[in-house]
Amino acid sequence: MKTERDEQFHRFVVTRRAALVRTATLLTAGDAHLAEDLVQSTLTKLYVAWPAFQRADNPDGYVRRTLVNALTDERRRWWRRRERSMAELPDRPAAEIGGGDISDGLRAALKELPPRMRAALVFRYFYDLDVADTADALGCSEGTVKSQTARALDRLRAVLGQNPSLVLR
Repeated sequence: MKTERDEQFHRFVVTRRAALVRTATLLTAGDAHLAEDLVQSTLTKLYVAWPAFQRADNPDGYVRRTLVNALTDERRRWWRRRERSMAELPDRPAAEIGGGDISDGLRAALKELPPRMRAALVFRYFYDLDVADTADALGCSEGTVKSQTARALDRLRAVLGQNPSLVLR
């Protein structure tokens, strides 16, 4: 028997899942498989904490923070340190990876950044969040967001400058 909570959560998933997958794909620098795992983990955590989510002053911020926490948790897993996911399987045609928001060059450059720096850039520039909202999503101070963003932009410029084949659209 479906409860009102189940119905509300179902409506949330139907309306927000695609956006969550896009954000997770950006946070993982194009790793569609890891992005799907992160979204599933995020949705599971949201379902468990549904009453708290509904009481949140900033539901979008709550979801962003949960997604970033899922990424952080995933990176800490012991088997993740030894295993490397591949976006494309060998001996098969390359599949078109979703996320038409960024070019292959930018995606490759983003992969060179640590996850926290990448998240700061994604929230600041792809989603146009202000420093305070980005700090809330990352669970850090505004000063940390500013320094992480500046360092990330410097590293992106260096990576893009060293490899002319990584061209932005």
